[in-house]
Amino acid sequence: MITLYFDCYAGISGDMTVGALLDLGVPLEHVRKELSALELPPGSYTLSTSRTERLQIPALKFDVAVHDHHTHRHYSRIDAMIAASGLSDQVKEKSRLIFRCLAEAEAKVHGVAIENVHFHEVGAIDSIVDIVATAICLEHLQVEQIYASALPLGSGFVETAHGRLSVPAPATAELLKGLPVHGECGSGERVTPTGAAILVALVSGFGQQPTMLLEKTGCGAGGRDFTDCPNILRAFLGSKVEKSDHADEVIVVEANIDDSTPEVLGYAMERLLEEGALDVFFASIQMKKNRPGVMVSFLCHPEQLELLSQTLLVETTAIGLRYYRADRIILQRRVVERQTDFGPVRFKEIIDSSGKMLRRSPEYEDCRRIAREKEIPCREVMERLQYIGVSEA
Repeated sequence: MITLYFDCYAGISGDMTVGALLDLGVPLEHVRKELSALELPPGSYTLSTSRTERLQIPALKFDVAVHDHHTHRHYSRIDAMIAASGLSDQVKEKSRLIFRCLAEAEAKVHGVAIENVHFHEVGAIDSIVDIVATAICLEHLQVEQIYASALPLGSGFVETAHGRLSVPAPATAELLKGLPVHGECGSGERVTPTGAAILVALVSGFGQQPTMLLEKTGCGAGGRDFTDCPNILRAFLGSKVEKSDHADEVIVVEANIDDSTPEVLGYAMERLLEEGALDVFFASIQMKKNRPGVMVSFLCHPEQLELLSQTLLVETTAIGLRYYRADRIILQRRVVERQTDFGPVRFKEIIDSSGKMLRRSPEYEDCRRIAREKEIPCREVMERLQYIGVSEA
């Protein structure tokens, strides 16, 4: 599966996106040819690229020189123009989806129906070209999945057709809802409405770069130089590493605690397991000021991280935690019920990749129940059942 990852740490715009994708190897002539399928006025724009630097980082700058300055276009007109064009179905779908996201954001911030939305900067020819060119490049690269990093909020003001607006602009802020953002970059518009809409419409997930066999890298330059970080968008293209049926990805979460009682920690373990943690374990550690402490760790699937982290923070005195992703290889397991001298007993069977059973062991809860009912040591029950499991395997 061809996977694309955008490092948007410094920001993203439409021209930065196209520049990064062109830098991955898409010919500019191919983009020109495909864009001619749009019914834009002849000679209304020209395309060019140039090599430049942002804080000494080489990047490709994509420029659209507009010769027809009709800036007011209704969303319905843009959507109809793309739908009626000779572009491929895939390019049409992606382009229309991006503009739909923009229109919905504009409609909400201006309090109008989506059919009454008309664009200014976003509806200008250069933005139409940026969005459709992005879809053309993605098709050429045969990208199947897109991921992206967290986005900078930026600060300050930007001049628009609506006047002077604070950064992020209202439509951009609306599009950024639900996405991971950070405030580690300085002033200036770091994410444009077009850049935000591209991500909202096309990205499958945000955060760390997925595991992939990296094949190409590209770098698109923004129009301005910032002093705090290079104004660039980096693109990483590769093949996603498909995991086998016996491998998956988990999150390892850890917290160091030196002021909780054993009872509190024991209860926290119970709660984490009840909430779906794959495993929970404690390790003795020596903390600052010579205090003995406990490192509480648990494993979970990525989608469980937020819920289980809150459980740990609520149920213990931890004031923070750390987490990291880990790949693991697992054997198949199944639970079967067998008839024994003690009656029905559940056994856990471990299966290898070929389907061969490697071992079988009785479930502890069944052994515990039998030991109490028969008034014999649990160890004896487990040994006898284990012998059954081995002999009949």
